[in-house]
Amino acid sequence: MSWQAITVSTQNESVEAVSNILMEAGAEGIQIDDAADRDFYQPGDATVTVDWDQLPGVKEGAQVSGYFPSDVNVSELMDEIRARVQGLTAFGLDPHPGTVKQQAVQDEDWATEWQKYYHPVRLTRYLTVVPKWEGYQPESADEHVITLDPGMAFGTGTHPTTRLMLQAEEFVFRGHERVLDVGTGSGVLSIAAKYLGADYVLGTDVDEVAVRSTQGNLDLNPVAKDVHVQVSDLLDDVHEGDFDIVIANMLAEVLLPLIPQLKRVVKPGTQILLSGIYQDKLTAISTALQAESMLIDQVMQLGEWYGVIAHVPSDEEL
Repeated sequence: MSWQAITVSTQNESVEAVSNILMEAGAEGIQIDDAADRDFYQPGDATVTVDWDQLPGVKEGAQVSGYFPSDVNVSELMDEIRARVQGLTAFGLDPHPGTVKQQAVQDEDWATEWQKYYHPVRLTRYLTVVPKWEGYQPESADEHVITLDPGMAFGTGTHPTTRLMLQAEEFVFRGHERVLDVGTGSGVLSIAAKYLGADYVLGTDVDEVAVRSTQGNLDLNPVAKDVHVQVSDLLDDVHEGDFDIVIANMLAEVLLPLIPQLKRVVKPGTQILLSGIYQDKLTAISTALQAESMLIDQVMQLGEWYGVIAHVPSDEEL
């Protein structure tokens, strides 16, 4: 069987958004070649060195490739993908140069090539993300392994926004929480929540395709067997409330309409964990939280991306 690749040349800040565009266009796998990976690379120990100049890959910006079966007419998809990529400027992202190209790829080449970009990554003190084809043994008793199929959805731990959120989860979880994960994507944050002691986790995403991708990753992790996932555009179809923690790792333009909706599902003391906030959007997010009388506890930064930990105040705090 042969495959076709659509490759978008863009900037680091647009990688997840471009990945999402390709997945929504029908891509069955995503490959990311991001020059920024070297900035966030963490060697396994002090003996590991990498000569980045000798490695293949882009030297600046990023290339995101989506893989489509041969029976898909990718030529018909090119104009829409190109328009959506260029349209990312409306969300405050830089898609430059935003070029979109297609090429034929043999199945056996893709099967070996795209997987080499994914390896086990220790993201926090307790959490390691491992692609499903890797044999990996935890290095310590308190290391939790999150197994993912990176081809199923973006948000698999390699991007700063996901790392920020995982770090925030470790910081705030104490055990036995009710958790809402809005825009769950790959499900990595829901799986982490269960490892960190949550009693109940509800994940939402915008359509059935996204939910099926999430469920596929949940099924790879026995700890997440009782995570619930459903279709919902933000909180439109969430009919529960009194969550102890709400998680949302999405672009700031999506977080802004979400924030006013949170009052329906939270209670005094609920902690709000937000990420996906590019540096020029931090003030807008902070202002939106304050407008809903939410108190900001901590602002986290990794490169040009930010995460925010806030909470719903008690009566005594108002």
